[in-house]
Amino acid sequence: MGTLFPSSSLTPTGQGEDQPDRPPAPPLLELRSVSCAYHSAHPTVQDISFSVHEGEVLCLLGPSGSGKTTILRAIAGFEPVRSGEIFLSGRLVSSTAHMVPAEERRVGMVFQEYALFPHLRVADNIAFGLRNLTRHERAERVHEMLRLIGLEAFGHRYPHELSGGQQQRVALARALARHPLILLLDEPFSNLDPDMTDRMRQDLSNLLRQMHTTTILVTHDHDEAFAMADRIAVLNEGRLEQIDSPEQIYHMPATPFVADFVGQADFIAGVVQGGKVLTELGQFPNTIGAAEGSSLVVMIRPDDVDLIPHPTAEARIINRLFRGSENLYTVQLGSGQIVHSSQHSTTIYRPGTAVEVRVSASHTVLFAAVARPLSTKANRNVSPSP
Repeated sequence: MGTLFPSSSLTPTGQGEDQPDRPPAPPLLELRSVSCAYHSAHPTVQDISFSVHEGEVLCLLGPSGSGKTTILRAIAGFEPVRSGEIFLSGRLVSSTAHMVPAEERRVGMVFQEYALFPHLRVADNIAFGLRNLTRHERAERVHEMLRLIGLEAFGHRYPHELSGGQQQRVALARALARHPLILLLDEPFSNLDPDMTDRMRQDLSNLLRQMHTTTILVTHDHDEAFAMADRIAVLNEGRLEQIDSPEQIYHMPATPFVADFVGQADFIAGVVQGGKVLTELGQFPNTIGAAEGSSLVVMIRPDDVDLIPHPTAEARIINRLFRGSENLYTVQLGSGQIVHSSQHSTTIYRPGTAVEVRVSASHTVLFAAVARPLSTKANRNVSPSP
């Protein structure tokens, strides 16, 4: 089956041409120490700062209640800031003393429920908001958007006559029709089935890059963030934990919460001795230069853990989760610590099998050991501090 969004003649500005050296362009969007609160005693978003450059796709990633949608609404102009400032294309659009109305910000937004007008046909939904154009210009713009989303034959239909994926494309076309400075997507794939979601992610990503559309995507799905984003901002309880490339977020997480949220992670207690970090699973390089005797935790991923059956080994397999292309094993070490191992789908061990556990991590991620919980999610595999 072909792509959901056909190719277009639109190309990113300046792409494919030799460009002279020039100073970096200022960010298209900038948040400076932004805080928002629905109730003054309970800030929803606290001291958030980041910037987005033209053509970039940034993902706001985090669990429910982490402040992702609140940030999106503040950028769009639907939510005031309690403190801090928001700049769009160098213009101050939000502060405690100043707020530019949403309709004057040139921001496009696609909501979870798409918010299409049920009484308007597809073409009229896309044309909504193009009142500043002549009738001929509106018709041309609508035709262009229908072609981009592959629904040229559906302009006369009503939203209820479309599938979920088609409705999403119409909502996207309506947002892009106004040529927004920035496009905001709030959980855009939440109403689609898994097969449709995978296809839409790829095709939407191709379209956004083809049109050089600056985009902020909100999601709680790290696979979605990895697939679409140039950079990811991980949020937890209203605070920004880390903003970086998908690769850095996964391989070099800044906090235990980030480590656990973007993929299965286990945390093994250790102590620095002789310049190494000694743990139940062996020794690791002291990559952060922690002082002798310091208590640390070492993060390991399931794909770093190998299992070798051995009848006298202390570790035992307690569960196997078949995932199609792999088996995810839950292993209990002699101390009671739980770790996970990803093995090929044809490598099958029964629960109760005694195994040697070997870690072959290509790099070491260390965190300071703490007595209090690291986070509501990331702490589930952390041993108490020695």
